[in-house]
Amino acid sequence: MLDVAIIGAGPAGLTAALYAARGGASVRLFEELFPGGQIVKTHRVENYPGMSDGPDGYELAARFEKHTAQFGVTAEYTAVKQLILSDSQKEIILSSGETIETKTVILAMGASPRPLGIPGEKELLNHGISYCATCDGAFFRGRTASVIGGGDTAISDALYLSKLCKKVYVIHRRDELRASAILADAAKNTENIEFVFNSIPEEFLGEKNLSGIRLRNTKTGELSVLETDGAFIAVGIIPRTDLVQGQIKLAPNGSIETDEHMETSVKGVFAAGDIRNTPLRQVVMACADGAVAASYAIEAGRQ
Repeated sequence: MLDVAIIGAGPAGLTAALYAARGGASVRLFEELFPGGQIVKTHRVENYPGMSDGPDGYELAARFEKHTAQFGVTAEYTAVKQLILSDSQKEIILSSGETIETKTVILAMGASPRPLGIPGEKELLNHGISYCATCDGAFFRGRTASVIGGGDTAISDALYLSKLCKKVYVIHRRDELRASAILADAAKNTENIEFVFNSIPEEFLGEKNLSGIRLRNTKTGELSVLETDGAFIAVGIIPRTDLVQGQIKLAPNGSIETDEHMETSVKGVFAAGDIRNTPLRQVVMACADGAVAASYAIEAGRQ
């Protein structure tokens, strides 16, 4: 029987794999798409200790993956179809049909971008609308783009796009940003970034491709249309907990509740990273979660 099964190869999952393997446990790491999780959408990581060179998210994820592989664990790129989780039984059923029995499980599936849920969003997705500036920003080189949101992710996206686009609008529902001071100041001092405060998107406009965004002023109620070639949505994330619905206790926001050891309501099942109910969703926190989860998973598996 496997000692530790880890689902998700973002910073939390990769760190958990590293710690579990170094601890002498047998480990398998499953990832549906690509390593790195949300971090690959970040064009520059400046707040991870020891990374003063400010690598982009892809590069940092590659460093994590290489480090984990040095201890014999590489991600298996396959989807997990079903989880059976209880105090006495833990099974992982893969899309290939393979069923894996394991002593412990670490859930590190991360989170997905939160949609706005307004008219035109689904219809124009990938036709001017995106949730990933670093993935799709190059398509708007020399054109006009808009970022919706006021947190760190949104402002990081705006700064990245400002190097590609002739004009970048930042649309935010309030009159001040939630982003960290260093990011906010950088954006305010960037000539081709313009802020559209106190505004909420009501509708994305365009037939085949995005042509504009209908906005409502939160103070006056006035409607206006902002012409833009691209719109990048950065208004938060939704924890990816579909596989554990009805099996594990969740917080009101849909994330997984854990104790200080990262253990969930099911004995021997741990959670780490953005999927967990955490006060801070940053790479350094995800790595810390992964380290703690793996350490206590090893201990639980030996009991």
